[in-house]
Amino acid sequence: MEKLDFTPLTLSHKETVQKYVYDTECRNCDLNFMNLMSWRFLYDTEVAVADGWLLFRFKASGHNAYLAPVGRGGDLKAILGRLLADADAQGQPFLMLGVCEHTLTALDNAMPGYFYATADRDYTDYIYLRESLATLSGKKLQPKRNHANRFAAAWPDYTFGPLTPNDIDECLRLEERWTTQKVENSQLSSYADERRSMSYVLSHWDALGGMGGVLRVGGRMVAFTFGAPVNCDTFDVCVEKADVDFDGAYAVVNRDFARLIPPRYVYVNREEDLGIEGLRRAKLSYQPALLLHKYTVMTKHPFAGPYND
Repeated sequence: MEKLDFTPLTLSHKETVQKYVYDTECRNCDLNFMNLMSWRFLYDTEVAVADGWLLFRFKASGHNAYLAPVGRGGDLKAILGRLLADADAQGQPFLMLGVCEHTLTALDNAMPGYFYATADRDYTDYIYLRESLATLSGKKLQPKRNHANRFAAAWPDYTFGPLTPNDIDECLRLEERWTTQKVENSQLSSYADERRSMSYVLSHWDALGGMGGVLRVGGRMVAFTFGAPVNCDTFDVCVEKADVDFDGAYAVVNRDFARLIPPRYVYVNREEDLGIEGLRRAKLSYQPALLLHKYTVMTKHPFAGPYND
């Protein structure tokens, strides 16, 4: 069995990754190239293309892990066998993370009874209809409309426009203020990783092809957000920060950015809540169209060479 040729992920892989993901049903935020690149410092992300499949290998708490094969390649069973052999060659049990429900079915069809899966609610993606976020229409979103209207009444001179490279330094200063306002000392290390990821995106803005928005009051930036497409119908919002002294800024930047996102993206993925109670309440309050549950997949027994029925 030919060894898989994994190489470190770089900006040069953008076109390849997006080509494989674009026309699939994968709406998982883990497959947004912007996320893959901006978090590679933490995960040592590697990529390979084999037998018509796009493959990712990375580190999760020091353990080798994989994403599910992506694309419309040929024999799924064959490529799974190669991934199993790769894990065995690394001297570690097979571990696949971020596996969506439709992929679980495909895995079981390819290798019946070979894998088992466990869910972690903290890593469920929240996916919304773009039109719903852009209009905030309907009774259930009335509180969000009220919040946005109060902001507009309090600061009638507010403006919203696309994020450009000229805004980057101000975005970083706002993020620093947000961290001071919101983050407890015990959480600073995890937010340092988030800042490093965000800083990478902002410093490689044009190369990553990001899209973002900036909310200002009297010329002062009070909120910003950005993201990038996952596939042909889903846009992923990676970051959203606001000055908490401006009540309603989150409601407005969320709504106005949804209006800026091209209508071809029917869905907006606003990522996970990571088990943070307040964040979970906030994400649920926007009435997601679906919750994209993701699973950890392992094998029911040790690898013993190429899979046979």
